[in-house]
Amino acid sequence: MRKIDLNNFQVATSETARDINSRIMLNLVRKHQPISRADLMRYSGLQRSTVSVITEQLIAERWLREGKLGLLPRGRRPTFLHLNENRAGIFGINIQPFTTDIALANLSGHFLVQETMPTPRSSAIFVTQFSSRIRELMKEHPLMDYEGIGVSLPGRVDLSSKKFIFAPNLGWHAADLQGQLEKATGLSVSMENAANACALSEFWFGKHAEGVRNLAVVTVSEGIGVGMILNGQLVRGTSGLAGEFGHVAIDENGPKCGCGNRGCWEVFASNSAAVRYYNEMVRGKHSVKTYREILTMARQGDPRAEKALERMAEYLGRGIAMLVTGLAPDVIVIVGDVTYVWDKINPIIVDVVRRRASTHAAVKIMASDSASQPRLRGIIALVLQRLFGAPAIA
Repeated sequence: MRKIDLNNFQVATSETARDINSRIMLNLVRKHQPISRADLMRYSGLQRSTVSVITEQLIAERWLREGKLGLLPRGRRPTFLHLNENRAGIFGINIQPFTTDIALANLSGHFLVQETMPTPRSSAIFVTQFSSRIRELMKEHPLMDYEGIGVSLPGRVDLSSKKFIFAPNLGWHAADLQGQLEKATGLSVSMENAANACALSEFWFGKHAEGVRNLAVVTVSEGIGVGMILNGQLVRGTSGLAGEFGHVAIDENGPKCGCGNRGCWEVFASNSAAVRYYNEMVRGKHSVKTYREILTMARQGDPRAEKALERMAEYLGRGIAMLVTGLAPDVIVIVGDVTYVWDKINPIIVDVVRRRASTHAAVKIMASDSASQPRLRGIIALVLQRLFGAPAIA
């Protein structure tokens, strides 16, 4: 049971029930389309008149569209309903240290346009370049209404100032990206860190059981981030910094981290850590610069590359055991290039978690589908949940 926050609440009005029921209708159509009004009644439990009024309103507002007539052995043939997918567009931007992805998606989260550009060296250049591209795409798709822009960052966003304040692997100074993008494009902007975006992607689009309401996503790249959905809610914390498990120290005598501390989880279990492990073994001879090189060599049977990945997997397992013990989620999803060698590292992670997680909670550990573009799709979901998510009431 959720306690009512008497310092931050919205009382129910006569429109509240219709708003909730309208969102239920939209979600049912989104999940089961094509669907008849009779099936909407059956799934929702609402009366025929209520379903009729709401669906007609959603059709008039162009959120739903009518399709073909269904076939029945007798009686009136039903008219199937569909989500009017191209009524509205959502822009998603996934900022990474070296490249940035931009996509235009429809209401079903399908990408209509997707492009990759070099990440600008400063936030000011980023705003100029990407706002210009967004305005061009809006002109190329003039029949769409635009619901907003979602931005995924490799760092944390302060919930009060709306500025990103912690992005050690990006190298940008804190800036009001949200306000600048809104001014340059005329669209509302929502920002979220990459780990939370991936958690939203898994929650909204992942192939999990319907009852999964507690999951954690571990993003593994140059650093490590954790996004958490607990009891069906994205966990951000008071300041928006919840989930920084990558900067929890597991060895205070370990290497220095980009955050300024020593021995953080990410200096032992990130892509950069695997590169360091390999180069320490070769001692300057045939050293590598990128994690992709190690993955390629490991697939070719290079024993030192395999050893670097095994050591990385050991430390990934130690951190994941911490999540299992502390959060006991139903599912933990790993996102990143490390999933390309999942067959090699998964047994190590599972064994470490089995040995180190004191609660022995039954948690499914799995790799994400890299083709699903979890950062981009999750930041699209951040905007979509304004339409499909539960409204904020007391």
